[in-house]
Amino acid sequence: MEACVTARLRELEGENIQLQEALRSHAVVDQAIGVVLALGGLTPHEGWHVLRTISQRTNIKLRNVAELVIEWARTEELPPDIRNELERQLARIPGHRQADM
Repeated sequence: MEACVTARLRELEGENIQLQEALRSHAVVDQAIGVVLALGGLTPHEGWHVLRTISQRTNIKLRNVAELVIEWARTEELPPDIRNELERQLARIPGHRQADM
């Protein structure tokens, strides 16, 4: 019985760690969506789609793309592949605000 309880406790601790990481990742992505919204005058759904598409087209995890976008808002430095894809995705959205990147 004690072995079952110990195993379940370990399982729950693992799930807890995964949930905490998911929350942190979600917060980072939400912040990056905010940067994209401010940049292009988009809706939250459009901002999410832009980040997701950049992630897919550059083969960089969404969380990492989000971290780069947040860092860019602070430092004005963005890797060229991310910058090019961001510009491409913003240009595809009708009515977006043209931003000086």
